[in-house]
Amino acid sequence: MEKKGFFEGGFGKYILPGVIVQSVMVGGGYATGREIIEYGAKFGALGWIAGLGIFLGFAIVAVLSFELIRLYKVYDYKSFIKEIAGPFWILFDIVYVVLLVIIIAVMASATGSIVEQTLGMNYYVGVVTVIVIVGILNFYGERLIERFETLGTVALYAGYILFAFLVISGNMDNIKEVFATTDTSYTPGATAPLALWTGIMYVGYNLVCFPASFFTIKRQTSRKQSVIAGIIAGFLTTVPWFLTYFAVMGFYPSEDVLGASVPWLVMMASSDAGVLVIAFFGIVMGWTLIETSTGVIHALIERINGALEDSNKNHLTRPQQAIVTIIILVGAMFLSSVGIIDLISKGYNACAYGFLLIYLLPLITVGVYKICKKRKEEVSGS
Repeated sequence: MEKKGFFEGGFGKYILPGVIVQSVMVGGGYATGREIIEYGAKFGALGWIAGLGIFLGFAIVAVLSFELIRLYKVYDYKSFIKEIAGPFWILFDIVYVVLLVIIIAVMASATGSIVEQTLGMNYYVGVVTVIVIVGILNFYGERLIERFETLGTVALYAGYILFAFLVISGNMDNIKEVFATTDTSYTPGATAPLALWTGIMYVGYNLVCFPASFFTIKRQTSRKQSVIAGIIAGFLTTVPWFLTYFAVMGFYPSEDVLGASVPWLVMMASSDAGVLVIAFFGIVMGWTLIETSTGVIHALIERINGALEDSNKNHLTRPQQAIVTIIILVGAMFLSSVGIIDLISKGYNACAYGFLLIYLLPLITVGVYKICKKRKEEVSGS
């Protein structure tokens, strides 16, 4: 009997889908800490409610998406959305491309800033590095992307645990004070329902990350695998969120941290982190930013290849995939001058509503119906 490779066994079926989702999600504002403030930490002691909503939202969406993909064998986002939204798939296409460009603009801006502040290199060195590496990854395709993002997840978790330990351990008194006094002073009028809704909004715009994992579902053969993989995906994407949230609480409600473009750098500068640790942070964060750009563009390339296949045309060649990648990256680079905070607060919110209407609502209605229908057909046919 032929021995299965590491990525073809249990890892590929249960863990890899979550690794890809997490790799794409934990980039840009997430990696810098900016998104955690916008979508949770600004509520102070109530921010954990947003985090809980985010975990449940990610896990539910992942379970339902993975199972629908497995049952109907729809491994690119156009085919997937057509199953649950019918003719409205074109709206998803539009919102996806718009948000893709915004996300990559955030990647470019964040990478340039992080490389400049942690490694002392020119801003555009970071930006150009992203363009080159993402182009190479999309040139070689799925196998290299799977391995690159798996290695990135290991580095990310090692880095996040180290950074969080340094920051949280040095500011434990302030963290205790925030929760003891139920401090929500940075956001006047903060309430638990508002924090929960903000978490749902965060899930909404992060739906753009899920299509990057669709190709990995080809390995799944049972509902058990879909459910477990979905829960693992929710866990993998939320742990770094909570580590960052508690780190921010160590400085709450300081405007220096909560108003920073890259809050992690400000927090680490105030901790006992040495130059080497900060440099390591820069490398890990840069890696996650590359992962995000790679994932969202690869999903778009899969969508293009699906359309070409439907038209009885050949898929994009490797050089063509690299060219499409570079064109998108260069275009988004010019958007990066807008700045991280403005891009996140203005662009993301508008797209979040679009994804809630075009992806989440059809998924929990039409999607659930189709999953149950398919399951019933399988049982009656057996």
